[in-house]
Order: sequence, then C-alpha cells, then structure tokens
Amino acid sequence: MTYSIVARDPITGFMGVAVQSHYFAVGRVVTWAEAGVGAVATQSIPEPAYGPRGLDRMRNGDSAPAALEALLDADPLRGLRQVAMLDANGETAVHTGDGCLAAAGHAVAREVSVQANLMERNTVWRAMLRGFEDSQGRELWWRLLAALEAAECEGGDLRGKQSAALLVVSGSRSEAPWAQRLVDLRVDDHPDPLAELRRLLDLDRAFDRLGQLFVGGLLFEPIRADAPELERALGELEAAQQVLGANREPTFWQAVLLAKAGRLDDARERLRHACETNPRWPLLIGRLVPAGILSRDAAALGKT
Repeated sequence: MTYSIVARDPITGFMGVAVQSHYFAVGRVVTWAEAGVGAVATQSIPEPAYGPRGLDRMRNGDSAPAALEALLDADPLRGLRQVAMLDANGETAVHTGDGCLAAAGHAVAREVSVQANLMERNTVWRAMLRGFEDSQGRELWWRLLAALEAAECEGGDLRGKQSAALLVVSGSRSEAPWAQRLVDLRVDDHPDPLAELRRLLDLDRAFDRLGQLFVGGLLFEPIRADAPELERALGELEAAQQVLGANREPTFWQAVLLAKAGRLDDARERLRHACETNPRWPLLIGRLVPAGILSRDAAALGKT
C-alpha cells in the first residue's frame, strides 16, 4: 500500500528514508532514522516496531541484514511485512513477504533499497531506483524525492495518493542529536503530497539558510563593512529570500547586518523593501538593542 526508499550518501554519510502512500499520516508509521545508526522503512501490513527495534539493534552493533533477520525470525506475520533497513556503513537489507499485495517487490543497489506494494504496475520499484541513480550529484534529500516522483510517474499506489514523508539524518552520532536531524518533513493529508513535499523541502532549505545566521554567531559580533563573512551571509539571505517571496524576513536580517556594519544607507533600503509586505518590521529594530545585536546608534535605523 506504499512505496519507500532508504539510502545513504557515500560522500557525506547522510542517511535517509522517504515514503508516499494512500494512507493518512504515513510518516508516523513507515519512516525511522537515527544519526550514526541507520534508517528503516516498515510497510505493507506494517509493524511500526521494526523501526525502533531495528535501530536499537543497529545501535548495538548489528548490521542491517542481521537486525532485519532477527526481527523477521520473531514475527509470525512476516509474510505480510515489507521492511527495508540501512546501517551507517551503507549496508542494506530488505524483505518483501509472500503475502504482500501485488504488485509488490523491491530493488537494491549500492547503499540504497527501494520497495513498494499494492502498486499499479510491477515496474514501480525499478523506476524508483533509476530516479535515484539519475539524480546523482544532488543532496540526498533531493535524490530521495526524485525516487518518489519516479514511482508516481510509473503509476504509484493503485489506490491513489494521500500522504508523504522525508527524513534525513547525519551519518555520525554526537552529543547534540537534535542537530543531526537534517530534514524532517511530513505531509499528512494532501491531494498531491509529493508536490507539497517538494514545496516544503524548498522552504526547509531556505529556512536552513536563514537559521545559519542565528547559530553562526555573526549577529552577535562586530562586523566590518568589507568583511567577507558579511558578504557571504548577505548572499545566503538573498538565496533564502528568492524562495520565501512575500515573507521578507531574510531581507530584514540583511538590513540588520548592514546596520551593524555601519552601511546605514544600504540598511535603510533593505528595511524599506522588507516593509513592503510587513510594515511592522521597524518595531523589531529597537528590541534588538537589549539582546546585544544592534547598538543604540544603529537602532535609529528603525525610526527613519
């Protein structure tokens, strides 16, 4: 009743899992991943426990094949399951039970497994693999989405479409696991979930660019007017703005950075542009002084 993909990027080590189905909120059932451990997709007549239990076994040293074999051996309904696992070394394992509704099957290649059941045609999983391989060179999240879109172009779920999910994690563990969850998007109910997932992924990447401004420390440091890091930040914010359209928050923060650097004329121009869609942005300027982001002199920008 679902098609999915688990894959690893051999260069970055990033691991991900993505899915679409004619099923409400499919992401809460099918997609599981943990940084530095692996990724799991559990579907058909799904047993969600394959997700956390598979990750637990891989976290404790099992390869993906060993983890999947152990869980299948303990499952009396294994014939109804379709499960794929990927470990942090890029090893994959996949099972399509004899009782999975046709068309059902899977295909594997280096560091990737695609699987599907209740498809219109038995060519779906091979089309998914081609879609993934043909997108080589792009970030993992875009390649996972390309595989899903290839499945839909091949006919997809016999029943139609309703929800989708995309989850990508880092290939290494750290003391800050929240920072290792790189993309985590769900479309729970939508007439065109893949189109919506692509829209959200565009926004996610734009807001990631915006977010780097806050975690990178530039806002809280003195900035020279000709500093290379200022130009890089302004460029990243401009790229984010191209995606966000009427949401002019990246433009506002361009104004703030320019004001910090003493480029007040440029800052005023950026602030005016931001105010075209939200005239309240100047109210925030003065509130940045107590936070140490702007000096009182630079905060006068909001009064002009």
